[in-house]
Order: sequence, then structure tokens, then C-alpha cells
Amino acid sequence: MSDPNRGVPAERRSAEVSEFLDKLRRTPVQPGGGRGRLVFALDATASREPTWDHACRIQGEMFEATAGLGGLEIQLVFYRGFAECKASRWVTTAAELHRIMSGVHCVGGETQIERVLAHAIRETGRRHVNALVFVGDAMEENVDRLCRLAGELGLLGVPIFLFHEGRDPTAAAAFKQMAKLSRGAYLAFDLASAARLKELLAAVAVYAAGGYRALTAYGEDKGNEVRALTRQLKG
Repeated sequence: MSDPNRGVPAERRSAEVSEFLDKLRRTPVQPGGGRGRLVFALDATASREPTWDHACRIQGEMFEATAGLGGLEIQLVFYRGFAECKASRWVTTAAELHRIMSGVHCVGGETQIERVLAHAIRETGRRHVNALVFVGDAMEENVDRLCRLAGELGLLGVPIFLFHEGRDPTAAAAFKQMAKLSRGAYLAFDLASAARLKELLAAVAVYAAGGYRALTAYGEDKGNEVRALTRQLKG
């Protein structure tokens, strides 16, 4: 599998991560008690099969990172095949989420991001959702409708954090607009940056559970890229 970031300077990759975390810092957190609530949405169409196992392995970090903040509730949403878009129950442990994810297999089909956004709107109407994470590589829908729903999520205080696998320009343009309208953030990644994706997913989870102050404290306790970038934000 070719690396879409081959030839991209390391300084540029670092700058992209810094920009992502800077947007994370500036995203407002809705007040509320109890566990943070995060919708974790994944494209499970055939093109994502090579990286699905990676997503299954790295998801546990999100729970571990928020253990000291009262914990995290995550709902898995995925789409695949012909008009199949499903949402799991809300779970509170990595084992539960991994069990659900390991039972999902990628199937060819078109993207259904509109259904994901509409679901997040309905879900936060029942009980506030702190953030929506979306991981995908393509966008084959009406971008105006996606942006309208993204803006609605922004008004509801549900930022979208979009992790874009690969470099598809159509998807990139749409995802960036959606992130901006929801007051969230966008970041591209590839197989070579799976470790970075793990850290950034954990950072979003910490943010969802406790806001930027909690994110800053999390970064100070980590001897890795998150700590270095959090310190840059302080400057």
C-alpha cells in the first residue's frame, strides 16, 4: 500500500498536528457533569479494510486517557455496504468497544456521512454529546447538505473532529468545511502515523471528558508528541 504522505516534510506533518490541537484548544466545551460522551464514527466501506484492524487496536487509549476525569461513554457508529448505517449501545470500557468493533467487517459501498451527522444530532437531543469523531477516506455525497448538518452540530455544541485517511482532495475539502462549521478540527493521517492517531484520539477523548485544562494536564503527563505539542500551544 503506497504512503500518501511520502515526500511530505516532517515539519509540515508536525505543523498539521499543531494546527489540529490549536483548533482543539479553541473549541468551546459545553458544561455538564458525569462522563464525557463521544460518538466514534467510522467509514467501514471496502477501501478502509486495510486500516480497520488498526482502529480496533488503538481505541482503548481513549478510555485509559479519561479514567481520572470521571470516564468516557462512547457510541460506535459505522456505515458500509448498501444503505447500512448502524449505531451501537453506549459503552464505558475499551473491552466492550473492542468486542463490538471486532464483529464488524468492511463491505463495499458508498459513503453515508449525512446519516452519521443526522444521528449525532438526534443523539445529542436526547442527552448532550461532547464531541463527534469521524474517521474516513472518502466523501461521495452532497457537500452542501453535509455542511448544513455540520453547522447545526456546531450550534448544538458538538464539534466534529475529522481524521482523514489518505489525500483525496474532494474529501479533504468537504471535511475541512465540516470541521470549521462545527467548530471542530481536521487532520490527515496514514498507516505510517497510526501511533500519532492513537495519541490524538486520546487527546480528543480527554477534551470531551474534561475540556482544554484536562487536555493540557494530560499532555504534561505524557512523554510523547502530545506533551510537546501541548507545550507549543501554551506559547
